[in-house]
Parts: sequence; structure tokens; C-alpha cells
Amino acid sequence: MDTATTLSPVSQNPANDLPEFVSFTEKAVEMVLAAIEQEGLTGHGIRIGVAGGGCSGFQYTMDFEKDAKEGDVVLDQSRGLKLYVDPMSAMYLQGVTVDYIQGLQGAGFKFINPNAKNTCGCGSSFSA
Repeated sequence: MDTATTLSPVSQNPANDLPEFVSFTEKAVEMVLAAIEQEGLTGHGIRIGVAGGGCSGFQYTMDFEKDAKEGDVVLDQSRGLKLYVDPMSAMYLQGVTVDYIQGLQGAGFKFINPNAKNTCGCGSSFSA
């Protein structure tokens, strides 16, 4: 089961409001851990967020992160993977599942957002 903590109190901790705040599938966890090992970033986790842009208004962001920042929601995934989410992004990531898919057109992370009103054709941006 995933758990969530924050470094410092935020006005509302969305991880406490939804049992599945944001989560990675086992395949996504496996691919992130492989990338961390390949890059020599032992002890790092993933910062997942939302930024303005993309063809639908918002786009997802992911990057390696060593430590949480003040106000972050910190989520423990399987196999020791930590997810770091800033408070602004947290409200857009409630219920999101991140998967890793492989197909004829390539491979990559797929964001499954049940709250998105619209998504673009490539799946990397959305509107809320």
C-alpha cells in the first residue's frame, strides 16, 4: 500500500483525501528504477508535476529528484521508489495512474487521468 507524508504542512494534503492520490504501475516503477540505476542516481526518486503548456493547456512533468522540497507530498511506491509532488501539481494529480507502455509507435510513460476533461492526441497534455 502506498503511503504519503509531507515535509511541512500544506493547507490541504490531497494524499489524505484520496486513497489513490497518484500512483505508478509495477511496470512504470520497474522502468523508473532501471533508469535510476542506468544513470547512476542511487537514492533518487521521481518528481512528478504539472506545468502550463502543451496543446491542451497543461502538461505532465517527470524528473529525477534526490530530496523533497518544502511543502512536497512524498509518496512511497513499491520497491522503495519515492514520488515527490509539489502542492500546486497535487490538485491536478488526484487519481492519476502512471503506466509504462510499449507498442508499435514506441515506448514511454502514459498518464491515465480520470479527471482530465480533454487530452491531446499524444497523451502528454490535458485540460482540467
